[in-house]
Amino acid sequence: MAFVTAFLSVSADGFAAGENQTADRPFGDGPVDQLHRWMFETPEENKEITDEIVNAGAFIMGRNMFGPIRGAWDESWTGWWGPEPPYHKPVFVLTHHERADLPMAGGTTFHFVTGGVRDAFERAREATGDGRIAIAGGASTVNQFLAAGLIDELTLTVTPVTIGTGRRLFDGVPPLTLEQLRSRPATLATHITYRVIR
Repeated sequence: MAFVTAFLSVSADGFAAGENQTADRPFGDGPVDQLHRWMFETPEENKEITDEIVNAGAFIMGRNMFGPIRGAWDESWTGWWGPEPPYHKPVFVLTHHERADLPMAGGTTFHFVTGGVRDAFERAREATGDGRIAIAGGASTVNQFLAAGLIDELTLTVTPVTIGTGRRLFDGVPPLTLEQLRSRPATLATHITYRVIR
């Protein structure tokens, strides 16, 4: 059976992105740039967690995580990461709009899935041979997978900032029991890993 992880940076009040996401403001309004300072300003201190984030046989992400485009695809958009995304494995992007597979340098291929979370899960499981699948975000996608009972382990990177509005983790998710497995404090964030008990 596939083992499903999810990683998400959140503010102290539980938001993973602000309102009004655009190409110029990928995480929306507010102090949301603070959510990922730990990754860019203190990379050596956080290498263990960044290595874990990309340690999967397949990835699933929401359309907002892939880019700010709404409606029909602008096929010139190939993601936030440049010509060689960090995944190096198949990535299944949830969307309501069909698009052909998008192979990138380094072994990443984006597959665009219109059949919902269970379809994306089955395709990722097929790609990994029942290996590790990582839900790469954003909050709405993680919430859908939590609500469907499809996440085994959840790692939250909690940053010392509040945002007040936007995309919040656990919105629309039935009550869960989380067992804390480890907590790793760092200069700009605390990484907390939970087992999701079904």
